[in-house]
Amino acid sequence: MTEDAIRTALSSVSYPGFSRDIISFGLVKSVSIQEGSVTIEIQVQTRDPKIPEKIFKDCHAALDQLAGGSENVHISIDVQDPPGGANTPGGVAGKQSIPGVRKIIAVASGKGGVGKSTVSSNLAITLAKQGLKVGLCDCDLYGPSIALMFGAADQQPLADSQERIIPIEAHGIKLMSMGFILGDNSPVIVRGPLATRYTQQFLKEVAWGELDVLVLDLPPGTGDIQLTIVQTLALDGAIIVTTPQEVALIDARKAISMFAKVNVQILGIIENMSWFECDQGKRYHLFGKNGGRREAERMGVPLLAEIPIDPETRLRCDQGQPIALKGPSESHVAEAFCEATRSLMVQMKQMEL
Repeated sequence: MTEDAIRTALSSVSYPGFSRDIISFGLVKSVSIQEGSVTIEIQVQTRDPKIPEKIFKDCHAALDQLAGGSENVHISIDVQDPPGGANTPGGVAGKQSIPGVRKIIAVASGKGGVGKSTVSSNLAITLAKQGLKVGLCDCDLYGPSIALMFGAADQQPLADSQERIIPIEAHGIKLMSMGFILGDNSPVIVRGPLATRYTQQFLKEVAWGELDVLVLDLPPGTGDIQLTIVQTLALDGAIIVTTPQEVALIDARKAISMFAKVNVQILGIIENMSWFECDQGKRYHLFGKNGGRREAERMGVPLLAEIPIDPETRLRCDQGQPIALKGPSESHVAEAFCEATRSLMVQMKQMEL
């Protein structure tokens, strides 16, 4: 049993609630081998006693797969209080706000293809209709779509005198997206550390100015970009987007668990693609029925909206005119987003009490 083999085995151990492993987080501080005995020192910063217990068990399970097993392995876990109240794996020294931004809300999903960016765009629009100053940051570096959805894909951001990026403005929303920087067909080919740097730049090196709300459109899953955000930003809450079927709900629960691990409040669930209504007024629940409602009840959080499948919603996104630009009397989907926003604003006001 070599140190390289041990570290390789430990790289299969994920930090509880995250998809990233304890090796890449830098939590394994030392591995020493003396006379057939192995000592592993791990350091975590958390107030949740279940986290070191889970890591301990998972490490032994991973090492059991190696020749010799884990009988002669001693695992020491140094548990420290997280600085700044942050319950994060890497022990970042406190979460930071963005100057001038009153509230930061993440829109997340466990699975791709559930319409999260569509939801983020229309929520930003409806919040702005309430008289709020709103920004929208497209944090999905690998599949940016906000630039197209706001009809601004041909624009490129400039820099101010302090070399901060000036966000693009469209429909009264301040926008930042990788889609403004790359061409339509240019892929983003970056690994975790560079993706992390891009994310931090979008959040902290953009001249957002004074905003009531900054909406973060997160990529699907619980990878490096999400970790960067939950570790370094003082999020005021998260909205989970899912479709009704169990396949999507399984991954939505993982996203909920990730936010719970770092003490970020779940503001509610939005169920997208809830049904399709034909010209005769009959509803077809193509992806199941009431999955988002059941999950919201199970979690004890609000079901903010049930958004139907609507061809016009898709068309207007492609045209850069989000459906929420229409009035609630003109579109059932616009009405649903207005209802979701009203519920969201009630919770935002309660945060200030």
